[in-house]
Amino acid sequence: MFTPEQIAQFSELDYAIYDYVVKHPHEVAYMRIRELAEAVHVSPPTVLRFCKKVGCDGFSEFKTKWKLHLRENERTSIISSQEALREFFERTLTADYERTILDAATVIARADHVIFVGSGSSGILAEYGSRYFSAFQKFSVYIKDPFFPIYGHYFTNCVVIALSVSGETQHTLAQVHRFKEKGGTIISITNRKHCSLANISDYNLTYYATAERMGQTDVTTQLPVVYLLERLAKEMYRLLPTQTDRGRTGGDKATTRHRSSQ
Repeated sequence: MFTPEQIAQFSELDYAIYDYVVKHPHEVAYMRIRELAEAVHVSPPTVLRFCKKVGCDGFSEFKTKWKLHLRENERTSIISSQEALREFFERTLTADYERTILDAATVIARADHVIFVGSGSSGILAEYGSRYFSAFQKFSVYIKDPFFPIYGHYFTNCVVIALSVSGETQHTLAQVHRFKEKGGTIISITNRKHCSLANISDYNLTYYATAERMGQTDVTTQLPVVYLLERLAKEMYRLLPTQTDRGRTGGDKATTRHRSSQ
């Protein structure tokens, strides 16, 4: 409820009121202005000035907003992991969804480079994805720095796998846009179909999980993301040339070079 900009404008008395409010949240919600003033050892007009500094016309409006703030931060019911997975599979087990997974895996198998991007919890999973894909013989990297320089021939046949719950994370969008400008193919995994990241992607996999928040923190399940990363990696590996095919291809190239030199 209190923004950094508001707190920066506080006087010494304002800080005293603020400190009391955050330490006695439920008591303040039902206090009268005089009771709060007496508890902090300030005058009622000082409390009114404090209310105006935090965007309220008076103490009544402050208490109303404070009660709403407390209600939003109360512990909410959490969806079980089993229910989250069941919900995901029910919404995505369609022929079109399977086709998108296979098409994306085919593009990854043909790519020279695979780059993962994401931030926050999505960044952690992007790092996991890069390691998992590398284990399946497709060397992949995770770029954490949103200002990482992007140029050169390494991005000519590149697939970018971008992870974002909302699909609106600015750092991730900026990275993806730069890769797209370099000709990279974009595969995104998001929780919503209609979002900026999905719109600029060549392939999008949406997992439609019910959004969950714990106070100000997004705790939406990431189990579907893990499933999609592992599914893509295994489908991609199945499409890679076998060692025999690679050896045969190398032999064919050598024969061609030998014949051309004669």
